[in-house]
Amino acid sequence: MMMPLQRCLDFRGRSRRAEFWWFTLFWAVIAGTAAAIDVLLLGADLLTDIFKGRLLLAAMLLFFVPHLAVSVRRLHDQGMSGWWYLVTLLPTAGTLINIWWMSRPGTPGDNRFGPDPLPAPENPTLYF
Repeated sequence: MMMPLQRCLDFRGRSRRAEFWWFTLFWAVIAGTAAAIDVLLLGADLLTDIFKGRLLLAAMLLFFVPHLAVSVRRLHDQGMSGWWYLVTLLPTAGTLINIWWMSRPGTPGDNRFGPDPLPAPENPTLYF
């Protein structure tokens, strides 16, 4: 969960699905907590103007680069260029495509972006 924060400026290599999804869950909890504090304690109306939520905006800015880095490494795990992350700029469809890509398993073994982040099974015949 904290690995993407430790590798926040590392856009090279590969990341496992678990690393991405645990970090996304961590980010969602932080964002939800910040939004709740903005609304309940600071009186922000996030439905009309999200920029009035000062804590939420700070959390979004703080986690933008680490989330981008882990997303790029997740795409690398599937053998795709990190530039494919720009598909998220497409309204709705881009987000759905990105969720699908982040959910797919990575390429087994090494690829052009580095070694497989998953350990090799000790006895591959047990999995068939």
